[in-house]
Amino acid sequence: MDAGVKRLLLFAAGLGLTLCAVLLVIERIRRATASDPTTIASASLEALREENRLTPFAARFVAVVTSEQTRLGFKARKTLILPGNVRYEVDLAKLDAHSLSWHAATRTLSVRLPPVDIAGPDIDLRAIREYDGGGLLIAITDAQTNLDSANRRVGIESLMRQAHNPVTMQLAREAARAAVVRNLSLPLRIAGINAKVEARFADEQAGPGEAMDGSTPLSQVYAHH
Repeated sequence: MDAGVKRLLLFAAGLGLTLCAVLLVIERIRRATASDPTTIASASLEALREENRLTPFAARFVAVVTSEQTRLGFKARKTLILPGNVRYEVDLAKLDAHSLSWHAATRTLSVRLPPVDIAGPDIDLRAIREYDGGGLLIAITDAQTNLDSANRRVGIESLMRQAHNPVTMQLAREAARAAVVRNLSLPLRIAGINAKVEARFADEQAGPGEAMDGSTPLSQVYAHH
């Protein structure tokens, strides 16, 4: 096994690639022309797509909600402390040959990323805490069931609002961008190609690899192979 392949395997865990994906990249790089960045990038792109979903970021939030109900002059109240975990994912299967382009003048490989999706929340059932102050009304009516249902619904809505916080979303996007850049940069470095890799989302300004004339979409590379 040559030194480049060994280095790729050593870095694999930090890049978030499975062993199968790493071996796939190695095999396709061996078949590629070492001096052709677009060919190597296309092999890396296929490996990324086969990874399916990238989870570059996760966060934990806590919702504290209180619901009240009044009947027959009595008031019932319950407070719910609801912890939940969310995952920020990118569907790599949505990448295609139109997602990458190569600009020879600046030696820049650009990739347009699918949007970040939020998966969850996954409720931590062991950490849920509930407090009630309903007394008689909770004891003799279905107030507790109604309050529990209301608290759970509002709590999940609160967790999702927190998950969509702009600061957290930006952290997730930066983590996704960094992971994809690493995964595309490493095969190029191993092949001895000095090239810059840029990753952006659709709502971000295009980088030099896409904003300047002379860029080559990888769809054209595929068309000639």
